[in-house]
Amino acid sequence: MPTETRSFLITKSDRCLKDKTGKVFSVPTGWENLPAGDASVTRKVKSLGPTWTVQEKKGRKAFSHGVWAAKEQIEEAMSLVEAQRADPKHQKKLAQVKVRREEKETVFGEDFQQEIIQFLNFDQKHHLLIEQLSKLVKEHAVPVGSGTVARSSSVTLEEKAALAVMAWMRHQTSAYDSTSVARVKGARRELRRQIARQSERILAKYRSGDDVDFKVCPLYKALHT
Repeated sequence: MPTETRSFLITKSDRCLKDKTGKVFSVPTGWENLPAGDASVTRKVKSLGPTWTVQEKKGRKAFSHGVWAAKEQIEEAMSLVEAQRADPKHQKKLAQVKVRREEKETVFGEDFQQEIIQFLNFDQKHHLLIEQLSKLVKEHAVPVGSGTVARSSSVTLEEKAALAVMAWMRHQTSAYDSTSVARVKGARRELRRQIARQSERILAKYRSGDDVDFKVCPLYKALHT
């Protein structure tokens, strides 16, 4: 059936879509495109009847080009979602969810900062610096949507803390961001390894309790600029 639910990976033209096998379909008469952006309306549209979902793949990522569905179906979905959002009970539920999420994020941030402190393991004489550094790394890595390793589910919290510190060091205490890297496989990875070794040498000074020349130390300068 031409109006059954389908998924398309490529946009061929405004009303002609190509699926992953290369087969071309014309958008049914009376259908309109609901742009991506409102997940609640999109879910409601899909629950009301057949839809055509369109995505464009660029590398490993897929970018939404919205959902096609009958005009009446889209209008009904919008009305239902609008009515739900206007319901005081719904607003109360959203507020409760927000509070729980914020509480969860606060706990995660505190736990993450403690793991950072454990990884840094500075000598007691540098306790003020370790507090300052752990806070900066946490604030950079923890926010939802930051795209940092702290938001990855594939590694432990301990590993996240270590990787987050090294990433912060890479951007703040080295010339990584301004270094031109040859378009050769493995070149950027090797540069990161070199900077990681440099960062470890810097951290070792603070861990051992040895005297640090603050005038030339990249970490100290980064924390006081």
